[in-house]
Amino acid sequence: MLRLELNNLHPDRVGPYGFDLAAALAEHAGGLEAARNALWSRRMDPDEFLGWIEVPEDTETLREILRYRQANDWVEDLVVLGIGGSALGAQAVSAALGKGPVRLHFVDNVEPEPILELLRTLEPGKTLVNVISKSGSTAETMAAFLAFRKWLGDALGAGWKGHVVVTTDPAKGLLRPYAQAEGLVAFAVPPAVGGRFSVTCPVGTLPLAFVGVDLENLLAGARKANQTARDALDKNLPAQTALIQYLAAARGLNITVFMPYSTRLRFLPDWFVQLHDESLGKMVDRQGREVRVGTTAVRAIGTTDQHAQVQLFREGPHDKLITLVRLEHPSQDLEIPAVAGLEGLDYLFGKRFFDLLTAEAKATAHALAKAHQPNYTIALERLDAYHLGWLLQHLMWQTAFLGELWGINAFDQPGVELGKEYTYALMGRKGYERLAAELRAEGVG
Repeated sequence: MLRLELNNLHPDRVGPYGFDLAAALAEHAGGLEAARNALWSRRMDPDEFLGWIEVPEDTETLREILRYRQANDWVEDLVVLGIGGSALGAQAVSAALGKGPVRLHFVDNVEPEPILELLRTLEPGKTLVNVISKSGSTAETMAAFLAFRKWLGDALGAGWKGHVVVTTDPAKGLLRPYAQAEGLVAFAVPPAVGGRFSVTCPVGTLPLAFVGVDLENLLAGARKANQTARDALDKNLPAQTALIQYLAAARGLNITVFMPYSTRLRFLPDWFVQLHDESLGKMVDRQGREVRVGTTAVRAIGTTDQHAQVQLFREGPHDKLITLVRLEHPSQDLEIPAVAGLEGLDYLFGKRFFDLLTAEAKATAHALAKAHQPNYTIALERLDAYHLGWLLQHLMWQTAFLGELWGINAFDQPGVELGKEYTYALMGRKGYERLAAELRAEGVG
C-alpha cells in the first residue's frame, strides 16, 4: 500500500501557504483529467517518450535478463558505466534492496583517481562491465569504457568479450554496431524511454538482477502505479501529488525537498532530483512560448538531516514544499536496551529503533507545519521491491502530470545539450571545429 498523509498542507495548519486538496481537485479537475487522458492517449507514440509506461508489462525482456544473470554466476564484481539516468535508478534500488553476493560499482564521473583505484582493486577475471549509453556517444561513459576495455583486454586477451555487456539503443548509435561487430551481449534501451525514466528497463534491471533484487515484484509495483494513474482524481495519487507541487509553485514555494526517512533510500533523492529538475526546468512551453517554469528539487535524508537542513526548512524563507517518505513497517527491528547509570535515557529503554524513526518523522512533519512550512508524507507499507517499484513509477507519473499542468515537454532536456557540444569542441571531436574556434575566441579552453 502507498498512501498520502496530507494534513500538513491545509490552511488550518500552514496558513497562507496551504490549501484544501479536495477543493483544489474540484477546481482543477478539468486540467488534471485532460492531462491524464493526453498522457494515456499519447503513450504509444514513440516521439512522445512515454515508453516507460509500457515497460513494466514487458515480461519477455525480464526473462532474458534473468536468464543472462543465471548464465553468469561467476561474476563477483559488476561495474556499471553510466551517468545520470543510466546509473541513478539502479544505484537507488540496489542500495535499498540489493542482497549480494555480487558487488556493484558505479562509474558515473570522469575523475581519474576513483577510476584508477577501482581498476587497481578489481580482478578482471571475476568482473563484468556493463556499459550503458543509449546513443553510445556519452563522453563520460564512453571514456570510462575505453579505459575498462583496455584493462580487460590487457588481462584477458580475446576473453574480454565475455566480460562486457552493452545496454544501448536497439538499432542506432555507436555502441550497437560495435557490439554486433565484436559479438558482445547487448540489451536494448526502448527507443521511447529517456534515461531518467529507464530504471524499470534493462538500464536498471540488468545490474539489479545481479544483486538479487526481486524484479518481478519491482515491475508489479510499477504496474500498480500505472493503475492508480488511470483512476478517478479522488484515487489518482500521482495526479494529486502533481497538483500539490503545481499549487505550491504558484504560492512561491520554488524549492521542493524530497526527504525519505530511511538510510536504505539514501540514493532515492539523487534519482528524484534528476527526474524532477531535468524534466521540469523549462524555458519554453510546447508551443515555443517562453514560460520559465520549474521548481528546484533538494535532497535530504531523515533522520540525518534533522541535524543539518531542517533548521533552514523550519525557520528559513517560506519557499519550500517538503515531501517526506515514511515506512509503516520495518523488515527487521532492534530493541533499545536499558543500561544502568543512564536512567536519564529511560524514555528510550525497551522501545524499538523503528518506533524512534517513526516518531522522528512524524515530529518533524508536525514541527514544520507549526512554522507554516507545508509538507506531506508518502507512506509505504514496507520497503520491498513491490512498494519501491510503485513509488518509482508514481514519481515518474507525478513528473509527467506536472509537465502537462505547466504545458511543457517533460521528456526532453535541451538545456543540457549545449554543454555537451562545448565539451565535444574542447576535446577536439570532429565536426565541432567551428564551435572550438568560437570558444577559443571567448577565452575558453
